Parts: sequence; C-alpha cells; structure tokens
Amino acid sequence: MPRICVEASPALQQQAGLGRYTAGLLRGLLELDPQAEYALAYNLSRQAAVPHDLAHLPRYPFPHGNKLWRLRNAASYFGPLAMDRDFSGAHLYHSTGHLLPRLRSMRTVFTLHDVIPFLFPEHHLWQNKVFFEFMLPRFLQQADAIIAVSRNTKRDALRVLNLPPEKIHVIPEGIDARFAPVTDPQQLAAVRQRYNLPQRFVLTVGTLEPRKNHTMLLHAFGALLAAEPDVVLAIAGKRGWLYRDFLNALEHSGLEPHVRLLNRVPDADLPALLSAASVFAFPSLYEGFGLPPLEAMACGTPVLCSTAASLPEVVGAGGWLLNPLTPAEWTRAMQRLLSEPDARSTLVESARKQAAGFTWRKTAIATRAVYQQLLSSEPNHNAGATQ
Repeated sequence: MPRICVEASPALQQQAGLGRYTAGLLRGLLELDPQAEYALAYNLSRQAAVPHDLAHLPRYPFPHGNKLWRLRNAASYFGPLAMDRDFSGAHLYHSTGHLLPRLRSMRTVFTLHDVIPFLFPEHHLWQNKVFFEFMLPRFLQQADAIIAVSRNTKRDALRVLNLPPEKIHVIPEGIDARFAPVTDPQQLAAVRQRYNLPQRFVLTVGTLEPRKNHTMLLHAFGALLAAEPDVVLAIAGKRGWLYRDFLNALEHSGLEPHVRLLNRVPDADLPALLSAASVFAFPSLYEGFGLPPLEAMACGTPVLCSTAASLPEVVGAGGWLLNPLTPAEWTRAMQRLLSEPDARSTLVESARKQAAGFTWRKTAIATRAVYQQLLSSEPNHNAGATQ
C-alpha cells in the first residue's frame, strides 16, 4: 500500500486557515479510508503539537523550526540537494502549506491557497514577498498536481503564473461538523461573559492585517451607532503584519468603548461565539477561499460578505454580498439585519443550505482521486531543479 506523506506543520501549529485546511483534510482522508497509509511531515516549531486523533500516524519530523524548514525546502532546488531521504518510504508528498521540497523519487501535490504575494505585495513583509516571488513558481513547477481551493484561485494563478491549466484541480475546502447552531442559553451566556459581550454584537473573524479591511468595517460600524447605540463590534483574530494601522484608526475614531478586540479565539469557543453574534461581517479585500463566513453560515448567523475574489463562489446566496470599499452599504445592511427579523430568518435559511454543500469528506474524496491518478504514473525526477 503506498504511503502518502502530508505536510502537517500548519495544523500542528494552529495556523489559522492553513491549519484548519490541513487538519480537516487529514481527518476527512482517514475517515474515508482508515486502512490507507498516511504519514505526517512537520517542523519542530515550539508551538507544534500533534492532535490526539492523528498521533497514531507515522511521522517525519524536521528537527528545527519554521525558518530553517523554509530554508531547507528552498535549498533543495539548487544542486544535488533533493530531500528524498527526509521522507524515506513515502510514495507521494502533499504540501498543504506554502512550501514544497524538491523530491526525485515520489509524486508531489501542492495545495495553492492564494497568490497574494503577487497580487498584494504591499500586504506582505518584504522578506516574505521576496521569498515567495522567487520560490513559489519553482514549487508549482515541481508539483505533479496543484490543488486550488477555489475557481478564483485557479484563475488568478493562471493569470499571474505560467502554469498549464490541466495541472490545476479545483477542490474547495470543507467545514468541521462542530460548526452548527449553538442554542443552549447557558453556553451562549458563558461565551458572552467570557469575552465581555452584550446581547447584540457584530462579529468579524480574521487576523489584524490590512487585507482583512477592518478599518472600513470600523467606519461602517461607527455610522451604525446612531441608530443602534447598544451594539458592539467584536473582532476575533491575532495581530498580523501592519496591524498598528488599524489600532491607530481605532484610537482616533473614538469608538474604543464600542469595540472588543478578542485576539485569537480558541477553536472550542468559536461555534458558540458565532452562534451568539447578531451579524457576522467579513469585508476582506482578498481571500483564496474564505472559511470564516462559511463557518458563520453553518452556525446560523446572518452573514455580510465582501464581493472580492473567491468569496461570492463560496458564500453564494447564503449571505449578502457587498462592495468592500463602500462603508455605507455595510452600515445599511447591518442596520437592516439588526432590525428586521424576517430578513434575518430568510438569510439564515439560505446560509444553512449553502454551507451544507462544503464538507471535508467531499474535499477528501476529490483529493484522494488526485493521489490515485498520480500514483498510477511515474514522477518527473528533474522537475524544478536548478543547477
């Protein structure tokens, strides 16, 4: 039976969307075929911890942290430094993050989440921008198959990178089954108390960085307060690059008493927090997929979402799609959902139907088909090498 090695660092280090994708895919694959032989590749970052339900899988740990793991992956493309020995016994290697080692003896799959370094270089630290502009084309050339998490990601990749379309398979992400409406009053009261939230609040989930467009949402929310003075804006997400721009905007807005910065919310709290929210707002300027609005929809919360990039194909009719550059649209939509029960209930029903179409089982079935196709053919031993 062929051994499939999945790069699991994002899941072990709980890296926001990448971690959610990696863990969901692995669990979907194992549920689909418990007898298949999967293994974990990961670096020994201080935050890394193997989840208990994946602890039985064989492991290929890299004895250093993220920075050296990145350098080792990149170095494998120059001279005779391929990394096959690091994954001895594997027949296929699947990168679920942003790195792919050069491998001569096994097939390779690369999940492409987005091409943000090329489209929004100003939203990246300069060293990340330089690294990915130089290395990502090599990773994609090396890969025998590329999985794009949305049709939009595939379109953007074809537009900015020289890739053969037939090499890219569009396989959407899924939603964990735990994202479902929480109706227990005690659970809802507990999560409100834990995060100092009132009965009514607008929630957004996303790292504090310019691409998430929190400043626009802050302006839209400020205008909402004239009609809805008791509502609070809750922002769940860790501080990312250039986060101070938003904090400065918040400080000068005079809205600090009405805003709660929740930082990163533990996964265990998210379903109740999403269920407790009056409205979920997601004004991002670009997403490769966009799990947070889908998770909110699955929890029965009315969703306002940006029209940017992949989000319309993910949210569909399950949310109200708004221009991310027009605060007045967001103000009007928030006010309507807060004041019109019929509009809320209609949107929630549509949201539940849309969210039901995204499962990790579906993702796993489509991904396994890519594996099977590749394992029936020979690898391209020299792909991506630079002499």
